[in-house]
Amino acid sequence: MSLALDILKIAEDAKKAARSVASLNSGVKNDALHLMADGLEASKKELQKENEKDLSAGKEKGLASAMLDRLTLSDKVIKGMADGLREVAALPDPVGEVTGMWKRPNGLVVGRMRIPLGVIGIIYESRPNVTADAAGLCLKSGNAVVLRGGSEAVHSNLAIAKVLSAACNKAGIDGKAIQVVPTTERDAVLEMLKLDEHIDLIIPRGGEGLIRFVAENSKIPVLKHYKGVCHVYVDKNADIDMALDIAYNAKVQRPGVCNAMETLLVDKDIAPEFLPLMAARYQEAGVEIRGCDETRKYIKDAVSAKEEDWGYEFLELIVAIKVVDGFNGAADHISKYGSLHTESIVTKDYATAQRFIREIDSSAVIVNASTRFNDGQQLGLGAEIGISTTKLHAFGPMGLEELTTRKFIIYGDGQIRS
Repeated sequence: MSLALDILKIAEDAKKAARSVASLNSGVKNDALHLMADGLEASKKELQKENEKDLSAGKEKGLASAMLDRLTLSDKVIKGMADGLREVAALPDPVGEVTGMWKRPNGLVVGRMRIPLGVIGIIYESRPNVTADAAGLCLKSGNAVVLRGGSEAVHSNLAIAKVLSAACNKAGIDGKAIQVVPTTERDAVLEMLKLDEHIDLIIPRGGEGLIRFVAENSKIPVLKHYKGVCHVYVDKNADIDMALDIAYNAKVQRPGVCNAMETLLVDKDIAPEFLPLMAARYQEAGVEIRGCDETRKYIKDAVSAKEEDWGYEFLELIVAIKVVDGFNGAADHISKYGSLHTESIVTKDYATAQRFIREIDSSAVIVNASTRFNDGQQLGLGAEIGISTTKLHAFGPMGLEELTTRKFIIYGDGQIRS
């Protein structure tokens, strides 16, 4: 068959499976998730054998050590995948939840019920653990999933999917509810993105280039975030020790992730005291500082920031620092350069904190804590399938509830409309 027909067959099988998965009770889904977890641990040697093929190919291609690290299915990673599936099994099932009922004057009783989206397509890079994480979340939320991982992890992804699909079959669930596109051809993604009659939602996970490619070529709705240009604003009424800890953690703890801080905004009234102390901590950690002219008055070693630094996602130990004129200056900067991902304020002033919460437009707005907390597990969702910076239909970390929608349910007693 042609590539187009191959991808169509995968999508058709997924759509058929989605219908049966949507009606499964929680017990059956949870049993399947536990079987998946057990299967991954029992198949560790086979998974690592397939993973070694990807690692060897990656080394030949000259992949960076950080990329190879993300690609590796170590004992710890496999245990993490299994534990993650068990955690999803322990989460409340959102499917079938009725969110409110009300009675109309004509006697009709109206409510809304949470239902699965249907078939979810996930296009992702590098990390084979995403295969298990995404499959578990989609199954628990009553959806079928079509996974298209990067070519660098194809053997690993197919091996993981084989274990997961077998577990589904063992639990009496259609194994086609979890499928990995087996080809590495880029055209497979383009064919997948045409199938709006079979796939209900596309979630791309990876770099900005991948996400823009998917968004520009998809006939299917796409949930996305292009980048995480996250800010911490140190207000004039901040506790300085707290601000130092938060700004340090947000930048240094794990700089290569989307919820790491990229730009530090500092009120002009606190800058003379705060910035020299902050610079000392950053310099000790090896952070390169790119500052505005005002910042460089207090940090002599700072590089002069360029215009493009303000909206840039560094994803490494580089921070842009700007001194701003109060709350309005910080809000204007975030509005112009932010990416709707995560913004944090450090302040002891309640009114300023509440204003920040109300006025700053972002998927997560944080008071007196690190931007690194915008993460599904950290926020109590149990797990996430990604972070959306679009507002339809989800905004922020996407857990089980965000993989569902709601339909109206209406109870009548013979009413007819006049």
